[in-house]
Amino acid sequence: MSKQFSSDISTNTFIRFWLVMVGFLAIIVMVYMMRNALLLIGISIFIALALNPPVSAISRHLPGKSRVGATAIAYLIVVASLFIFSITVVPTVVDQLARFLKTVPSIVDNVTEQSVWINDAVDRYGLQKQYDQTIESIQRQTTQAASDLGVSFFNSVGSILTVFATTLLVLVLAFLMLIEGPEWMNRIWALYKDPEKRTHHRQLVHKMYRIVTGYVSGQVLISGISATCSLVVIIILSTIFDMPPSLAIPIAAILFVAGLVPLFGATVGATIAAILLGINNVSAAVFFIIYYIIYQQIENNFISPTVQSRAVEISALTVLVSLTIGLSLFGILGGIISIPIGGCIRVLVLDYIEKRQRKQAKA
Repeated sequence: MSKQFSSDISTNTFIRFWLVMVGFLAIIVMVYMMRNALLLIGISIFIALALNPPVSAISRHLPGKSRVGATAIAYLIVVASLFIFSITVVPTVVDQLARFLKTVPSIVDNVTEQSVWINDAVDRYGLQKQYDQTIESIQRQTTQAASDLGVSFFNSVGSILTVFATTLLVLVLAFLMLIEGPEWMNRIWALYKDPEKRTHHRQLVHKMYRIVTGYVSGQVLISGISATCSLVVIIILSTIFDMPPSLAIPIAAILFVAGLVPLFGATVGATIAAILLGINNVSAAVFFIIYYIIYQQIENNFISPTVQSRAVEISALTVLVSLTIGLSLFGILGGIISIPIGGCIRVLVLDYIEKRQRKQAKA
């Protein structure tokens, strides 16, 4: 009898184990299949949380404290900012790239004329034919690249439309979350039967909300300081060197957007800025690189720690781990949202540890 009972238990345990494993694998497969949709939803939630403070502030000054009107105003500001960024940066980058490709043949001619030792080596080893063919090929390819730049742009219209549609979907989702979010949160809190547990969970959610909004506002402030300082420096450089001052605003916009990505975003933005400056004047690019290296030391050691220390409150190791995981899974967007997500996970882990310690103390 006992053997039969033990056999039944073993069979039931075996079946339950494999049911759990199958269910767990099914969840993993479903999450993987829906990864793009989940990413868009996650980005929408992040944007909604980031925009909630200004939306709440605007709604307090509107008649009837309309949250719909406040959200619409905030979105008009966001869309206008994206539009201004696009019409400011994209034409300038395309124009500078086309200018660079058109000037490459003349640069090659100047180098070949001034590089006496190259000509001597070519004459000495009888490589004049191969050398002329190589130079001609470089000139032909760069000239063709310049002429095909517009064609390549129109060929990529499909990709641009896809990005536009995805961005529009994310903005619409975030818009609806901003409008309906408070109502849904009230419904969720109303489901709690235990007032103490409800209060505790609301405190946890509030802590995570403060981390996300604090991180966003802090990163925007840091990027704004970097872009403003760079704008002033480029304007000064345009008065010293032969370069158009119209580059200042597009480069400042690039640095602002790139600076929103933590750790390496500012470096990428500075590299793009140096390339754009170098196309017009190499000396100006060198001076800008020197300035930005000095500024980065000031930002990394004084500005960023001061601004973000109270917002996220996680260690440098946690920041690096979160950033690495976010970039590997979701690219640049993952890098942007990874640090506040790491801060939220830290809040949950600390809360779990505190609960375990309280239970052990009572025991």
